[in-house]
Amino acid sequence: MRQASTPPPEQPPPPTHSIAPTADVSPDATIGSSASIWHLAQVREHAQIGANCIVGRGAYIGTGVHVGDNCKIQNHALVYEPAHIADGVFIGPAAVLTNDQFPRAVNPDQTPRSAHDWTPVGVTILEGASIGARAVCVAPVTIGRWSLVAAGSTVIRDVPDFALVAGTPAKRIGWVGRAGRPLQPTSDEPDEWTCQVTGARYRQTAPDRLEEQPE
Repeated sequence: MRQASTPPPEQPPPPTHSIAPTADVSPDATIGSSASIWHLAQVREHAQIGANCIVGRGAYIGTGVHVGDNCKIQNHALVYEPAHIADGVFIGPAAVLTNDQFPRAVNPDQTPRSAHDWTPVGVTILEGASIGARAVCVAPVTIGRWSLVAAGSTVIRDVPDFALVAGTPAKRIGWVGRAGRPLQPTSDEPDEWTCQVTGARYRQTAPDRLEEQPE
């Protein structure tokens, strides 16, 4: 009698993301579909990396950090917990998101400072914002939607939506649109700004407030 053939064992589905063999990714981290974690990057426990994200060489993502979809975290960027990063955020090479307002290695009695001796505070980066290379965001601060922090800046206060900030400490020096280019004053309308790339218009409703105008 002819015996029925044994079906082959089921194979696990192929991974939907790419992790370099030299990356250190905690098994407790969540990595979204089509995300790429590159050489020597470290992603800590319970971190969440969204879909289509890129975490560059040597970057660090702290415990429990949330990274939304379509983000780029470039080489050697340091994102300390409890940072929260929304969708479409760019973090440039060697940028730092801090988490300790009053950093010390030791307590007043010279005992080593442990995790129980301080409370981490995070940086929040909203949709579409960009942090330039070697910029430092000193927690707790919120970086507004589609804003741009210039390379080498030190951010110590909240950044408005669409603001272009630069310097140490960072100050607003202009406005940017969704395309990331500096906006230009609209000649026929006071308090209006125009993107030279997309043609989109924005209205300034307060000294530090810019709003998109409907098409």
